[in-house]
Amino acid sequence: MTLKTSVDTQTTAIDVAQHLLLDSQDLSAAQVESVLGNIMQSRVDDADIYFQSTRSEGWSLEEGIVKAGSFSIDQGVGVRAISGEKTAFAYSDDVSLPSLSAASAAVREIGAQGSAQAVAAGKHAGLLASPDRYLPLDPIASLEAPAKVAMLEKLEHLARAVDPRVKQVMASLSGEYDVVMVQRADGQRIADIRPLVRVGITVIVEQDGRREQGYAGGGGRTDYAYFTDEVLAKYAREAVHQAVVNLDARPAPAGQMSVVLGPGWPGILLHEAIGHGLEGDFNRKGSSAFANRIGERVAAPGVTVVDDGTLTGRRGSLNVDDEGTPAQQTVLIEDGILKGYIQDTHNARLMGVAPTGNGRRESYAHLPLPRMTNTYMMPGNTDPAEILASIDRGIYAVNFGGGQVDITNGKFVFSMSEAYWVEKGKIQYPIKGATLIGNGPDALTRVSMIGNDLALDSGVGTCGKEGQSVPVGVGQPTLRIDGLTVGGTGSA
Repeated sequence: MTLKTSVDTQTTAIDVAQHLLLDSQDLSAAQVESVLGNIMQSRVDDADIYFQSTRSEGWSLEEGIVKAGSFSIDQGVGVRAISGEKTAFAYSDDVSLPSLSAASAAVREIGAQGSAQAVAAGKHAGLLASPDRYLPLDPIASLEAPAKVAMLEKLEHLARAVDPRVKQVMASLSGEYDVVMVQRADGQRIADIRPLVRVGITVIVEQDGRREQGYAGGGGRTDYAYFTDEVLAKYAREAVHQAVVNLDARPAPAGQMSVVLGPGWPGILLHEAIGHGLEGDFNRKGSSAFANRIGERVAAPGVTVVDDGTLTGRRGSLNVDDEGTPAQQTVLIEDGILKGYIQDTHNARLMGVAPTGNGRRESYAHLPLPRMTNTYMMPGNTDPAEILASIDRGIYAVNFGGGQVDITNGKFVFSMSEAYWVEKGKIQYPIKGATLIGNGPDALTRVSMIGNDLALDSGVGTCGKEGQSVPVGVGQPTLRIDGLTVGGTGSA
């Protein structure tokens, strides 16, 4: 049985949030506004109160049985005051007037160093409308527990049916129903109801004593109805394909060469090596390799990179960010020219620019930071087959595993989970153990061909920054990048 809860208007979302976060705790909107007003009297530049209630669950299957399951409810409030570059923050998992008052008293101390540009709370009081980029569904209630177990069992069956060499299957399912409400210093109050689901499958295959692993999965801001039989079968095929390909993989060659990156998930390289360097806080502080370079050429002609939180139903999308600012599409690099940064309200104010709807936090117990939503490169005009055919000797990277980057200089290292050696425009054989080593700003200038096949990832991305994790999306078309350094143990 499928149960769905739909909210059609932002006013109703406010009603849901107020009932869940305020009424149930004997708090009124007037009391919240009064608390915020007391903070603003301390001559701070800005302040807000962030309420959140989250229900989440996770299920995992291994060796044919569900071995782990979890369910949690987390609720709380975070209070923030800003004066210049200083931020005071307090939070509590007790959403009550005494706790709220105590938290506000703690952050008011920053007012001693405040400026004279404080915004009076309640000046423009009212409800702030926002778009509906996803239905406010409750994923956890959208499917009964036995059906969730059956979904994981089906996923295992589908994977084993793809290839007899499958020896082990591990599958997981997770869902989240997140209700947030922000009371802002300008008197605006806004709420959002954010569903999120994800399914993943890992398979291990064996042949002649050799074992290899493959992974696939996806999801988005919807409920479990998203995972139809066709979608589950696709995940199973992709995971088994990746593992089976690696059974015949040879050690990757090392050296400097041209690399073709496939569409979709390989955009994680763009996210890590370039996206983080375009976040406002790093650039305001001058620690990013892109600091003070607005208007300069930072990439090859044709390279356009955007961060877009407005895509319908995507994992990284938002109606509003965690400061109540509507999400938007922000052009970061246009035709190779740096146009702007990803901004929250705090860093935007200090840099004298407008916020871009990228103030994100892991929970009420964390400060908002400028964070990516869905970050991707726009498509070009070249047929992907033509890009691959242009490679004399190089690598075709279809999928990536983990990686890391140094924000200060843009240096990155990424491992490839599915890749092939290419000679004279033809795929020769799969390779394993390949790592991509380079510098983000430099790599952008080495893009020589851009495909017309833009694809976004399937909905599995999670981004970490300063100990906080948030869901994100990535994407790109097929790309050719010349002169990249590949680490490996083999020879071509």
